Amino acid sequence: MPSNQSTSKPSAQLLVNLRRELAAHAPFTQMLNPHVEEFAACSRLAYFSPEELILEPASGAVRHLYWVQQGGVVAHKGLADTAGGFHYEAGDLFPVGAALGQRPVTATYRADGDTFCLMLPVEDMNRLATQSAAFADFLNRRVAQFLELSRRALQASFASQSLTEQSLEATLGSMPRKKPVTVGPDDSLQFALSLMHERRIGSILVTREAGEPLGILTRHDVLGRVTLPQVSLDSPISKVMSAPVQGLTTEHTAQDAVLLMSRKGIRHVPVLEGGIVVSIISERDLFALQRLSLKQVSTRIRAAADLPALKECAANIRELTRQLMGQGVQARQLTELISHLNDLLAEHLVQQVAAKHGLDIGQACWLAFGSEGRGEQTISTDQDNGLIFTSEPDELETNRQRWLEMAREVNLGLDACGYPLCKGQIMASNPACCLTQQEWLERFDHWMEQGAPEDLLNASIYFDLRAVAGSSALAERLREHITEKARSLPRFMKQLALNALTRRPPLSWRGSIDTHELDGKAVIDAKLQGTAIYVDAARIYALANGIAETGTRARLQAVAHALKLESRESEAWVAGFEFLQSLRLRVQIDGAGRSEKMAQANLIEVDALNDIDRRILREALGQAQKLQQRLELDYQR
Repeated sequence: MPSNQSTSKPSAQLLVNLRRELAAHAPFTQMLNPHVEEFAACSRLAYFSPEELILEPASGAVRHLYWVQQGGVVAHKGLADTAGGFHYEAGDLFPVGAALGQRPVTATYRADGDTFCLMLPVEDMNRLATQSAAFADFLNRRVAQFLELSRRALQASFASQSLTEQSLEATLGSMPRKKPVTVGPDDSLQFALSLMHERRIGSILVTREAGEPLGILTRHDVLGRVTLPQVSLDSPISKVMSAPVQGLTTEHTAQDAVLLMSRKGIRHVPVLEGGIVVSIISERDLFALQRLSLKQVSTRIRAAADLPALKECAANIRELTRQLMGQGVQARQLTELISHLNDLLAEHLVQQVAAKHGLDIGQACWLAFGSEGRGEQTISTDQDNGLIFTSEPDELETNRQRWLEMAREVNLGLDACGYPLCKGQIMASNPACCLTQQEWLERFDHWMEQGAPEDLLNASIYFDLRAVAGSSALAERLREHITEKARSLPRFMKQLALNALTRRPPLSWRGSIDTHELDGKAVIDAKLQGTAIYVDAARIYALANGIAETGTRARLQAVAHALKLESRESEAWVAGFEFLQSLRLRVQIDGAGRSEKMAQANLIEVDALNDIDRRILREALGQAQKLQQRLELDYQR
C-alpha cells in the first residue's frame, strides 16, 4: 500500500453521514441498522489521488475490504490490459474474493480521479459476516445477490403497473381491440345467424354503413326473439335486434363496462370512438383481465378457429408476460414460456394452413431457428423459420411449390399476429429455406466446409434449430449431423470463434460501461453487445464438445462440466446472460403498444437504471468479457 495514502478514523458526525450513505447501497439495504453502523465504525476513511496505486499482487494477502464512497477504482490484469479492465464506482465493494480467501489480489487497482474509500479490516469483515446473514450471503454470492435484489425491484415495479393496468381502472381504449362482426339493418336473419355460427361468436352488431351502431343480436336473444316466436329467417335483422345499443367510449374504464353489464343485464358492450364502433368487449374479456394464466392462454390458442382469434392470443401472450414479471418470474422461465406459447401459436397456424392446402404436416417439419430454436424468445422478435419436406424425386419441384404456398400463408399469418417478417428472408416461404432433408444437410455441409463470412453468419442462426410442427425426427437428424460434422472440422470451429470475437462487450479500457448516444440518451444494445456474446460462445463450446443442448443456459452449464471448471464460473456466466435477458424483456414490455422500431427494442438507457441494475449490468458485461477472453485463449493462437 502506498506510503503517502491518507487514512483517518471517521468522526462522530461523519459516521452519521456514512451510515446514511451505506444504507442506500447493497448489501447494506438488506442489513440491520446495528450491523451497518458497525461496518462504518470499524472502518477507516482513505483518500487516493488520481492514478494512485491502491492494491497489486505484490501487496501480499489482502488486509482490508474496500467500499468506494466517492470517485472510482480501475482494476487491470492479464488480458484485461488489452481487452479492458473493470471499474468500481461509488457504492461498490472490492476485492471481495481476495478478502474472503485471505490471498493477494490478481489485478492491479488504481484510483480513477480523487477517490475516497472506507477500509474495513478483514478480521472485522469476518466477524461482521458471522453476525449478519445478509452481509455474509452477499460476500459469498455477490453476483447472485445483485440479481436477486434487481429481481425484487423489478417485481415491485411491474406488480405496481399490473395492479393498475390489469385492474378495472384500465380504459377500454388501452385494451386489445377486437373488430366486431357487423351486418346492415336490412340483412336477413339467415345471413346474420350464419355469420355468428361461422365465426363462433356470441353476438353480432347491426350498424349503418359508416359504422354507427343501431342494434345488437346475441345468441341469448335468439331463443326468445327468433325461435319461440317462429320469426322467418328471411326477415331483416332489424325486426328482432335489441335497440338502442348500450355502448361506451374508448375513454370509459373496464369498471364502467362491468357496471353497465350488471345494470342492464347484458354481456356485450360495443366500444365507440367518434360515434363509430371500433371494438366490442364481452363479459368474458373483463373476467380475463383478472384471471389470465398460462393454461388459459394455451387453451385459447388451441381453440382458436381462425387468424383473428390467433391475433388475440398473441396479445394475450404479451400481457401474460407482463403479469408474470410482476409476480417475480425470472428471465429464463419467462423466455421459455414465451417460446412455448409462440410455438403453440405457430404450430396451430401451421396445422390449420396445411390442412387448408391439402398437405399432411406429418410428412414435413416446421423449423424454428435462432432465439426460438434456443427457446429464448423475448417479446420483440421477428420470424426465423424453415421447412423440411419429403418428396419422391420426380415430384420434387411440384411438391416444393405446394409447400412454399402454404409457408407463405403461414409467414403472413405470423406477421399479422405481431411476429414481423424476417428482413433477411430466413423464412419457410423463401425457397432457400424450404428444402428436403438431404438438401438441408448439403447446405449445412457447404457452410462448414467453406467458412465464408456469410456462411458463418448463417451457421450462427440456423444451427440453433428445433422442430415446432410436424415430424420432429426430420429435425433431429439435422441437429445430430451439425454436432458430428462441426467436431471434425477444427478450422471451421476456429473461424466461428474468431467471428464471434469481432463483437465486444461495451466496456471502456477502464472497465466502465461504454455507451453511445441516441436521441440524446446514453444507450447500449443489450442484444448485440450483450446476450449475443454469451450465445455465440455457448454455441461454439457446445459444438466443440459434442453437447446437444440448444439453450444458452444449458449449454453454459454443460460446457463448464465438460471443461472441468468450477461451478461458480458457469453460474456467473448464466447470471450475467439472464440479467441481460431480463433488461431486454423490461424494455420490450415497457414499449408494448407503442410504435417502437424493432431496432430499438433492445436498447438500454443506462442512466435510467437504478444503482443495483447499473452495477449488475457492469458485472454481466464483465462476465461476457471473461468468456470471450477464454475463447481467445482457446482459439486465437
